[in-house]
Amino acid sequence: MQPMTEPVYEFRSDNTGGVAPELLEALVAANTGTAAPYGDDDFTRAMTARFREVFEHEVTALPIATGTGANCVALAGLANPYGSIYCHETAHINVYECGAPEFFTGAKLVGLGGADYKLHAADLESALQLAGRGNPTRVQPFALNLTQPTDFGTLYSLEEIHALCAVAHRHGLLVHLDGARFANAVAALGCTPAEMTWRAGVDVVSFGATKNGAMNAEAVLVFDATIAAKLPYLMKRGGQVLSKARFVSAQLARYLADDRWLERARRANANAAGLARRMRAIPGVQLVGSVDINMLFVRMPEAAVAALDAGPFRYYKLGRDLRFVCRHDQEPAGMDALVATIAGALG
Repeated sequence: MQPMTEPVYEFRSDNTGGVAPELLEALVAANTGTAAPYGDDDFTRAMTARFREVFEHEVTALPIATGTGANCVALAGLANPYGSIYCHETAHINVYECGAPEFFTGAKLVGLGGADYKLHAADLESALQLAGRGNPTRVQPFALNLTQPTDFGTLYSLEEIHALCAVAHRHGLLVHLDGARFANAVAALGCTPAEMTWRAGVDVVSFGATKNGAMNAEAVLVFDATIAAKLPYLMKRGGQVLSKARFVSAQLARYLADDRWLERARRANANAAGLARRMRAIPGVQLVGSVDINMLFVRMPEAAVAALDAGPFRYYKLGRDLRFVCRHDQEPAGMDALVATIAGALG
């Protein structure tokens, strides 16, 4: 591939970046000698031990290559063949996974509204009271999905997660947390992984690392051995078992070995917060919602949008909103150029 003569400043997503140096080193180290396939290897056992240490709990950790695969396996482990999964209407599993959760689980997704793109305990309680538990003509709720952080960059507080899990468990549902940007949420909340998951009532986690420096490395984390016992079969049946799992497991073990994963997330969050402050100062630019993690949504006049489209910027348009996502290694020159281009078009 020929090098580009003009710079391109990438704001589409945090998974457009490269692989963290220490994770590349872990891949090289794992590429020595042989290892048993399909996760029966020392790298995967070391990964599981690391997850148990970081989450302060017995946990079954299963390496998976994609976030959609992790969500589908996790939810399938909770599923019944005549059931429903409750989620926010904007949840990733409901909007961006092309029906994969329904395909894997056989379940119906029930999307609820809620301010700030989040579910709220009182609304969930009302919906579950009307769900028709025990009525053979109605799908039976079995799981609650929480996207943390949401696809619109908002965060559930620990108190909100506790409240939602309490409602779900009272109605017999298990709770799945979709954590594609798990590190950004932990960094923003200043909490521990345990506090945001099992201590709050979460039963299964889709743990994402790819958006924070890994190479196609995700995991399903299960805190209950009974649920975990089913997952290897579901993974194989769903085509999610990795032949050379050691290369994902080695990354995840190294990912959690020190605080670099959280440091990257803090830098990405800080880059978005700084960019948001500068955009707010431009007359005519409106930020949509809060900037809790490393993404921001913005509305601006067409003149500014046209100027961005003509420049070396990559970002997503979601209706009226423009989405900008910051990486930990976001180029200062790119952020400066973005702000200058918008300000120049509106000045």
